[in-house]
Amino acid sequence: MPVPSASSAEPNSRRPAPSSLWRDADFRRLWVGQTASQLGEHASLVVLPLLAVLTLHASAGELGVLRAVGQAPILFLSLFAGAWVDRWRTRTTMVLSDVGRALALGAVAAAGLFGGLGMPGLLALAFAVGALSVFFEVAYQASLVRLVERDHLVRGNSALEGSRSAAQIGGPALGGALVSLLSAPIAAASSALFFALSFLSIRRIRRAETMPERPDEPPRIWRRIQEGLRFVAGDSVLRVVCLASATFQFSFAAMMTVYLLFLPRELHLSGTAVGLALAAAGPGALLGSLLAARLPSRFGYGTVLVCAATLGDGVFLCVPALHGASGVTVPALLAVGFVFGFGGQLVNVTVMAVRQAVTPDGLQGRAAATITFAGMGLTPLGSLAGGFLAGEWGLRTGLLVTAAGMLLSPVVMALSPLARLGRELPAPHATAGGRTRPRTSPGKPDLPG
Repeated sequence: MPVPSASSAEPNSRRPAPSSLWRDADFRRLWVGQTASQLGEHASLVVLPLLAVLTLHASAGELGVLRAVGQAPILFLSLFAGAWVDRWRTRTTMVLSDVGRALALGAVAAAGLFGGLGMPGLLALAFAVGALSVFFEVAYQASLVRLVERDHLVRGNSALEGSRSAAQIGGPALGGALVSLLSAPIAAASSALFFALSFLSIRRIRRAETMPERPDEPPRIWRRIQEGLRFVAGDSVLRVVCLASATFQFSFAAMMTVYLLFLPRELHLSGTAVGLALAAAGPGALLGSLLAARLPSRFGYGTVLVCAATLGDGVFLCVPALHGASGVTVPALLAVGFVFGFGGQLVNVTVMAVRQAVTPDGLQGRAAATITFAGMGLTPLGSLAGGFLAGEWGLRTGLLVTAAGMLLSPVVMALSPLARLGRELPAPHATAGGRTRPRTSPGKPDLPG
């Protein structure tokens, strides 16, 4: 049965007016569900490795394999998730993902408590959690476009990304605290409760999603994936977003490999000091999320993107100038982390709003998945490159080179149509067929693209 389009939605599916975003119950349910989901996900990223180390006595190599298996679905499933999301309601995808992750972590907890958990089982469950997280991430990025008007995209993304930043700060700390206070298996069960809370909140969303009509004979999944790839590759704005994301992720992965060696070996910092330096990005990201709702409409989307990327990426050029564990070193690293988190999150929220605005509704999931695939696909190569540079050129020179490489991303944006975006979000762009379905209010007919 075809899914109703925007023009055929019932009156009670009307989207909220721009002045009433937080008064809208369905948006609040999405925000609560996404926040709980992010807390569960980031807590599990700490709980599962600690469970492997403390309960299964995993070696360093086994722990590396566990982390790689949990991250592998980003590469293998992102494009499939995008094709899936564009054909199904995002609410359905999110609640099924929550149920699956809660059951997987519950199985980890039960097996750990009764002594039936081994590394093969933990690897399989880690892959399942990672795969379901990919589907949830793609679905929630597409869900906002289907629930609110275009005027709300920046403010809505600011709120959702703000909760993600808070989860990135609190989730790992919560996971570590649960393992310390209770035990690793019980901590896994506690993480499952966050996914259950997300399920209970998101399933209460009542507004019908505004989705494009399904064709009578839907194309095969590979064809849908190709449509998403062609649309992103053929759109000048999204093509630049892909290129800028890929250059950043490659350089950032290389820089972080050197950075994690530079802090303890070159600056002689303790584990606590290293943790503080890394955690400083969280508060900066929170501030970036808040200001992302205001700065683009005042200074222009292009200006904010280029300036925020330059500031956030360029700040790491200061780190190679630090020497030893002096009284200035740790405060300087905290400032670097804060500025990086601020600029990075400002870019993330702004880019997401632009991507959602230019993409037709029927391609939202595939566009998000394609950009994720293109950006994250180079991270393993970046990590290898960082290790090679650190070994061949030394930690200080390697850090300087990889930090400078991160500035390629704002340079790409500055030389592209992204830099020329003004204070208004662009209109949805045409698909390969030359037509697009503008987002309309209920009751208004669709107009030709």
